[in-house]
Amino acid sequence: MNKTILLVEDDHLMRQLVADYFETEGYAVLEADNGERAIEIIKSRTLDLIILDIMLPRMDGWTVCRAARHVSNVPIIIVTARGHEEDRLLGFELGADDYVTKPFSPRELVARAKALIKRSGDAGHAPSETLCQGVVQVDRISHEVRVAGELIYMSPKEYDLLLYLMNNSGMVLSREQLLLGVWGYSHYGNLRTVDTHINRLREKMGRCADVIQTVRGFGYKFNPSGEPQKNG
Repeated sequence: MNKTILLVEDDHLMRQLVADYFETEGYAVLEADNGERAIEIIKSRTLDLIILDIMLPRMDGWTVCRAARHVSNVPIIIVTARGHEEDRLLGFELGADDYVTKPFSPRELVARAKALIKRSGDAGHAPSETLCQGVVQVDRISHEVRVAGELIYMSPKEYDLLLYLMNNSGMVLSREQLLLGVWGYSHYGNLRTVDTHINRLREKMGRCADVIQTVRGFGYKFNPSGEPQKNG
């Protein structure tokens, strides 16, 4: 079955160019030229990926990203001419999984989309369906995460980060290791990307947030017991 991508871009020529590249690769492409239309499609269709421009009429891409995360965990790639660090971090804080700055290569965008869709679906091929450590339970098939029995919604990248931490439980992982292990590359050149996602995970875990611990001067580790880190 073909994967379905929603392409949200108000520039007709750019939208047509990118759509042509994806359709050539066998993807089904839905198009929206404004934020309101994008939300309608997100709520009504099953999607495998959203490619989202920021500067849109009626509703900007930030608002679309935030709204999408309330109803779906579909991977999101933000595409924009705004390449400032603050913009990238805002995108990640709102739940985006990747960030591409214009001008860009359509072939590279397709490659990133393929990698993101593959990572999003890899859990179905995991050797064990359920991973349980302390109060945290992860279903690798459905991507459902429960903390102390409560179902917690997570974006694909938050899920990937949590799973990576749990698969390396008890190990101290540097920000560089997490950036490479979860994102698969380090082209952002900013380790705050990791900090942003760690903070989001902790917020969602509420009173159980202590299972993700900061090891000062080194990085982070997953501790199923939630007991304070002892130094020295």
